[in-house]
Amino acid sequence: MRVGLLTREYPPDVYGGAGVHVEFLAGELRALVDLDVHCWGEGASDGLVRHRAWHALDGANDALRTFSVDLAMAAALAGRELVHSHTWYTNLAGHLGKLLHGIPHVMTAHSLEPLRPWKAEQLGGGYALSSWAERTAAESADALIAVSGAMREDILACHPGVDPAKVHVVHNGIDTGLYRPDPATDALERLGVDPGRPYVLFVGRITRQKGVPHLLRAARQLDPGVQLVLCAGAPDTPETDAEFRVLFEELRRVRAGGVQWIPAMLPRPDIVQLLTHAALFVCPSVYEPLGIVNLEAMACGTAVVASRVGGIPEVVQDGVTGLLVPYEPKDPDGFERDLGRALNELATDPGRAAAMGAAGRRRAVGRFGWDAVARRTVQVYEESLHADR
Repeated sequence: MRVGLLTREYPPDVYGGAGVHVEFLAGELRALVDLDVHCWGEGASDGLVRHRAWHALDGANDALRTFSVDLAMAAALAGRELVHSHTWYTNLAGHLGKLLHGIPHVMTAHSLEPLRPWKAEQLGGGYALSSWAERTAAESADALIAVSGAMREDILACHPGVDPAKVHVVHNGIDTGLYRPDPATDALERLGVDPGRPYVLFVGRITRQKGVPHLLRAARQLDPGVQLVLCAGAPDTPETDAEFRVLFEELRRVRAGGVQWIPAMLPRPDIVQLLTHAALFVCPSVYEPLGIVNLEAMACGTAVVASRVGGIPEVVQDGVTGLLVPYEPKDPDGFERDLGRALNELATDPGRAAAMGAAGRRRAVGRFGWDAVARRTVQVYEESLHADR
């Protein structure tokens, strides 16, 4: 089977969960199908083609620049028997490839534009374009893959024109060989993190979706002996960046130290080491179809405190591998209060946190291997190829 896999992110340019998903899925798929990967960037190599936005659109709205990449991707799909797109950045390419080449289109939904209204701050009028592209692709795709059961429900609610029979749940995976406890502490020392003092760790982008402002307010309640380490970058907008910086400086003044911001995109070995030695990992997202970063923390043997949204409860077992905090958009103060309480509850009880971390590692190994994800994905391909279209 000749498959074209479409993605914005691909190594070395991976900054979010969708990019991590595609990186590891592609690695497993190559043993099962004839795979070409199409991504953003410049250049090509065996089985990988990078596409750049048209120079004529330099400085234009990002949605229009994205569509120019989609057109190039669709044209490059000649000879493929099936196209598989990831995120709105390539959904239009998958849809156009389906029409142009007469091949099935499988679409993986990592998030949904209607549930991310804050994207209008980043894209302006382009948000209407990204929403249109996603909806058009979803309603005409031969199959949709939801990364969680909660995401499947969201797809059907946001896009009522989608046939429920075409929506399949295939959970995200984790490479538990790469993400595993690392006893070394050289990365911590190099980054200025005190390995002898417990710390709460956040890893993610500075976006409204990831709930970083909520975390910075909740962290005011942290026990004075507990550090907060933020591996946070790639702000969506200058306004989001400015809000983060104000809240971060306020927290530093309130806590008089013990707060560290690492804005760089760290290599995976450094992240693994930070995850391993954290007292706990925190995921305060207000919207999260699955939350692959929680799996990464669990695979490193670290307890997780996360918001009870989207697909997170399908990964983090409340009271077993971590603690879940209900999120109500109309009560942000209550969420921040409860989040701070949960962080303190685990950060000051190392025995309980360690037991949850061990349970998380067992769950990650037993339930979320990428080999199983790839096999299930190929099953969706085969069903799409043989269905009446």
